[in-house]
Amino acid sequence: MRLVFSPAAEAGRSRVVVHRRDGVTLEMRSYDRKFRVPHDLAHAVAERELQLSAGVFGCIAAGAVFSSMRVLTGSPRHDATARSARILKAGARSITLAEVLTGVLHDAVEASPNSPRSPAVPLVNKAREAWGSVEERPFPYSEATLAAAADTLTALADCWSGLTPGEELVFTWPPGLTAPVPATRH
Repeated sequence: MRLVFSPAAEAGRSRVVVHRRDGVTLEMRSYDRKFRVPHDLAHAVAERELQLSAGVFGCIAAGAVFSSMRVLTGSPRHDATARSARILKAGARSITLAEVLTGVLHDAVEASPNSPRSPAVPLVNKAREAWGSVEERPFPYSEATLAAAADTLTALADCWSGLTPGEELVFTWPPGLTAPVPATRH
């Protein structure tokens, strides 16, 4: 899957064009007035770097369509709405986990060294706490993994900050990072 992030002409707005492997192209609009990097870009980085296959973008890769999205091109499956609902229902907890981990990573990257938002608590401790608010399994990430994810998001944030409306930041989503699709019930 290919994700194309671009700033909108209206300040603080952006969009993501999602080119799914099934030939469907979707648009997702974002409202990020208070952040220098779009929240959806932070999601993509956090989910890819932390291997969260059933987060927002893993669910989209599997066929989910969120309410903030619309189809631009391609022909969705005959059962696209029902399939999307099954994926989103099955992935609800994973999406919540992706949201809390994305928030931690996004906050860490948004904070500058002199900012009041600057992390006094190490990133790994904040991520572990966020994980524990949703998940009972042991925390699986090392400090190095989280630092690498933060470095990736920081580099993309720097690229993003130089874009003007009409320019694009292309992000590749790995094919193996796709949410499972629950079977239909008969």
